[in-house]
Amino acid sequence: MSGVLVLDRARTRAALDPHQVMDAVAQALIAVSRGEASAPPRVAARAPGGLLGVMPGYVPGLGLAAKLVSVFADPAQAGRSSHRGIVALFDPEDGRPLALLDAEALTETRTAAAATHSALALAAPRPGRIAVIGAGAQARAQLSLLALLDPTTPVAVAGRDPRRVRDAAALHPAAEPAPSAEAAVRDARVVFCCTGAVRPVIRRDWLAPGAHVSSVGGSHGPEVDADTVRDALLFAEWPGAHTAAPPAGAHELQDLPEGKAVTLLGAVLSGTHPGRREETGPTLFKSTGHAALDVAAAHVAHAVAVREGWGTTVDL
Repeated sequence: MSGVLVLDRARTRAALDPHQVMDAVAQALIAVSRGEASAPPRVAARAPGGLLGVMPGYVPGLGLAAKLVSVFADPAQAGRSSHRGIVALFDPEDGRPLALLDAEALTETRTAAAATHSALALAAPRPGRIAVIGAGAQARAQLSLLALLDPTTPVAVAGRDPRRVRDAAALHPAAEPAPSAEAAVRDARVVFCCTGAVRPVIRRDWLAPGAHVSSVGGSHGPEVDADTVRDALLFAEWPGAHTAAPPAGAHELQDLPEGKAVTLLGAVLSGTHPGRREETGPTLFKSTGHAALDVAAAHVAHAVAVREGWGTTVDL
């Protein structure tokens, strides 16, 4: 195929086969942990109403891509932000642009995949329900993926808007709205935090023994409280999650006490790190997003679209 394949939002979303994205994201996380991926810390240009972030990356076997994403306040929904942008996929051998994809659908799917991998790898091996905090686009993506992979485990969904919470819970056959974040979190084995919060949405004393927390929000402030960070074994996608300042690094992982380690999730997935060491302590996966995950999802979407004959080819 010559030219650049352009996929709109609907076709990008349809091309992100969840099982293939899960496999590709695991491959990308392992490559990051081994130092095989090339992805500089993201940078952002700030405008009066928000920021424009840039995330280029290369992952052997998956490809070369760059994401441009804007994070701006949503005028239609007070207190919420929108994430819009594009992902450009290139041929890693000769640099030809191959595809332009919708960044919103791609980011939601790869983020949910990474969060799910963290839960599968780090949650204590005991039965228990799941909590999803948030009812926006990322929470809906997480619920949709859980519905596909684990449709029978009960899920409690909590958020600020009861109507949005009900709509989000309807995406999972075993999900129900919870009256509050605390009610959702207490006794949950896994907690997915998927919010645009600027201050913590969960507290350490809500967590059940051995609970795993996967936090993928908090672009503008901490989503997880300091006591949880203090007590938990910490995991992230890349070293800069705690060594780089926000927006590249995580708000929660700044200025950690000496000796407080952050382990790369890819090291657990590859078997080079044991992950959870005992059943009663909490674990926390703090996601900042990483270009290698965008490469993984773009690789899947492009391959599926080419196979299915989707999209429009343009000369760029």
